Amino acid sequence: MSKIPMRDLLNDSHGAANGIRGKARTRRLLFCIALLPVLFLACGRHKSNERRYELKGKVVAVDQDLRKVTVDHQAIPGYMDAMTMPYVLKDDWAYGVLKPGDMINATLVVDGFHSWLQDVVISEESPDPAGAGPNGAAEPKTGDEIPAFSLVNQDGVAIDTKAYHGKILVMTFVYTRCPLPDYCPLMSLNLVAVEKELQKDPATYAKVHLLTVTIDPEYDTAAVMRTYGSTYTTDSGSDFQHWEFATGSQEQVKKIAEFFGLRFWKDQGQIVHSLRTAVIGSDGKLLKLYRGNDWKPADVLADLKAATP
Repeated sequence: MSKIPMRDLLNDSHGAANGIRGKARTRRLLFCIALLPVLFLACGRHKSNERRYELKGKVVAVDQDLRKVTVDHQAIPGYMDAMTMPYVLKDDWAYGVLKPGDMINATLVVDGFHSWLQDVVISEESPDPAGAGPNGAAEPKTGDEIPAFSLVNQDGVAIDTKAYHGKILVMTFVYTRCPLPDYCPLMSLNLVAVEKELQKDPATYAKVHLLTVTIDPEYDTAAVMRTYGSTYTTDSGSDFQHWEFATGSQEQVKKIAEFFGLRFWKDQGQIVHSLRTAVIGSDGKLLKLYRGNDWKPADVLADLKAATP
């Protein structure tokens, strides 16, 4: 009987072992490949289970510790009737801003047994019953005199709100990098519509002046405001003589914003803010203060018509 060298035996055994391991690896690989469609289908099913609804309602309570906000909301078509209930809120910035009485729009996300609110927009702020704005400053009421505020217009020229006495001043607040179409861009587009209508009545047009003030003076320099403003003045067929775009120092902007009860601060590179649009009479006294973004150009035009019989 012939003898097989030990070296050959070892080689054969190693080869057999390698073959077994190779087949095992191949089976694992085939299993993983076969599993991929299942994983994709599972992911697809998870994604399809996530449903989104538009929610509109009034804030009843805010609980920062539990990360919940209670909302008295309208009926959500296809999902639930109008009711008042608490929701988890994922927008961290909102906990420092929302207060009972605020009207909000938000996205209700329902995913299996979990649900939450996100993408909150304050459509209308609740007026403080004590008349106090942020930091204890009282918001102006109809008939209140507007103090002089110093700013700088799009040409770098110093302006003073007292200088507009004798004309009706329509003033709103924006920042040029605002990403929400129903916030700053809407305010500017509303004023475009106001401008176009006013031009049909030259007598009234001559008695009105528009002023847009940035709440981001660090970025929105006079030059930036000029570039931003040129888009809207061109669209409206107006010019910077009738519609100015103003900036200023941080202190100047903060002072005028707080006077009108506008809240704003930076959060992760964006500015979170409320909205204010004021109509100031030719005598320098407040005719109307609009909170939020629900006002329409027709509302301001009616104010102007009433003030210029």
